[in-house]
Amino acid sequence: MSDKILILTGDAVEVLEVYYPYFRLLEAGYEAVIAAPQKKVLNTVCHDFIDEWDTYTEKPAHRLPAHLAFADVDPSEYAGVIIPGGRAPEFIRNDADLPRIIRHFLEEDKPVGALCHGAQVFLAINDNSFFLGRTLTAYNACRLEVERLGAIYGEEKLHVDGNLISGHAWPDLPGFMREFLNALQNARQSTGFEQQASNAI
Repeated sequence: MSDKILILTGDAVEVLEVYYPYFRLLEAGYEAVIAAPQKKVLNTVCHDFIDEWDTYTEKPAHRLPAHLAFADVDPSEYAGVIIPGGRAPEFIRNDADLPRIIRHFLEEDKPVGALCHGAQVFLAINDNSFFLGRTLTAYNACRLEVERLGAIYGEEKLHVDGNLISGHAWPDLPGFMREFLNALQNARQSTGFEQQASNAI
């Protein structure tokens, strides 16, 4: 099983939602690869709440290099994928290469992590069969998109449904990454058992 994990994002990704998973994966011994519509230095943003605003504010945050473009991604090289939130999902889902990448992880039942607005990208594959009857959580403003997928919107801040790990927003990152890493470990063990069985035949 590969030690490479893909992070799909773009400009205006929420800074905590990309940096935290990236460094946590490196800490755990995985090779974290950031892909964006183009190979470039990305502009991240900080989303927060202030008094008298009904929604979040947005301010520029740290810059972040993308390692490769979506067009150059071979998803079969990766053990799992993480999709951070922010405003990046609303436009990266228009990239022509995104559907084939996402579809691979869903078809192969590999761990798929979506945080905050990350669930928006799933509409790009134009196939609800992966989500019908399943539970997925996201930032509350994305509830309509989750339901349009045919999924049940999870009211809790963190939800695991098979290979789908979803979180509400950046405060849920500790649990989100714990569950994602657990899913990777379970997939690794399953692959190991399958390989041992194959070798025994």
